[in-house]
Amino acid sequence: MIYLDNNATTRVAPEVFAAMQPYLTEFYGNSSSAHTLGRTMKQAIEQAREQVAALIGAADTSEIVFTSCGSESDNWAIRGALATQPEKKHIITTLVEHEAVRNVCRGLEKDGYEVSWIGVNERGEIDLDGLSDALRPDTALVTVMLANNETGVLFPVNEIGRIVRERSSALFHVDGVQAVGKIPIDLTNVDLFALSGHKLHAPQGVGALYIRKGVSLPSFIIGGAQEQGRRAGTSAVANIVGLGAACKLAQEDDDHSRIRALRDALENGILENIPNARRNGDPENRLPNTSNISFEYIEGQNILLHLDQFGICVSTGSACHSTTHESSPTLHAMQVPYTAAQGSIRFSLGRYNTEADIETTLRVLPEIIEKLAAMSPYAEVSSGRREKL
Repeated sequence: MIYLDNNATTRVAPEVFAAMQPYLTEFYGNSSSAHTLGRTMKQAIEQAREQVAALIGAADTSEIVFTSCGSESDNWAIRGALATQPEKKHIITTLVEHEAVRNVCRGLEKDGYEVSWIGVNERGEIDLDGLSDALRPDTALVTVMLANNETGVLFPVNEIGRIVRERSSALFHVDGVQAVGKIPIDLTNVDLFALSGHKLHAPQGVGALYIRKGVSLPSFIIGGAQEQGRRAGTSAVANIVGLGAACKLAQEDDDHSRIRALRDALENGILENIPNARRNGDPENRLPNTSNISFEYIEGQNILLHLDQFGICVSTGSACHSTTHESSPTLHAMQVPYTAAQGSIRFSLGRYNTEADIETTLRVLPEIIEKLAAMSPYAEVSSGRREKL
């Protein structure tokens, strides 16, 4: 198998599994228990908290609260921020957010909140002037992503945070799920920051929310006094240990120059050798592992299925909407033509990809595209355009 879908999820790193294993067998206590085994579990959680804080640059380990996933972290950040400011009914977000943010904001519109949806240009870059102009005295929250999960395009969150602080009293939440472990994180002007373990070689089922000291959020999950009384529920110690170990691995073993070189080799090979292939998103200001390419006039789902037959795993966009067969809201916001957006494939590489993976993909893919192009309900015309038959 050639796995080129690392933005959907990642393989648990051997180092991470080794760190987790004792907490799945030998150390099985409840971290809330007062006995020696319970205290051992609690110490493991606190070590993981230190490792997460170190990777993202949190000033204090108390600013890190463990959750079950990035979606929980995003939901808690958004709804919690609004709960602390009930008199404010305005939210600012963008048209290219992950479903964990976009769908929450859609729901809040139905609950009476006004949401300003900020656009992007054809390269996927955020409209900073539009965001600045949208800020109002009743703006409770600005919520944006750091790295787009489909294109890898990066938003200047430090600059956005500065604008928010200078022009309003709103809280600033960043969905950092796709970025952590791939690029350096700067929390200078950030109040709330979400991350997820399975995007950086930790297991699925664990995430964290950074809550800047001085920002108080009501609990999203009510119950016991876990996580300093902020997030109830018996701690998943093995998963939390795995997240800490993954953060430590990301800090000590930066493999992204090699990953970037592999990504560029794949992307250049596709663009040079396959007609009607186009890259989506800023070619420079993006994650080092991500390439979103459209194969015009061909259905992306068909490309995915044919690649799958060769054991090559890719995505047509966010894994969270891969079954809807709808045009990507991100590509729509970038004004990518429908005939190209429907043929988009996201290639997202990781630390376990090799040159051989890229060579195999570049050998297989052109034949697939040629085959599907011959079956397309479009025909070449003399002008060089394609028209539906």
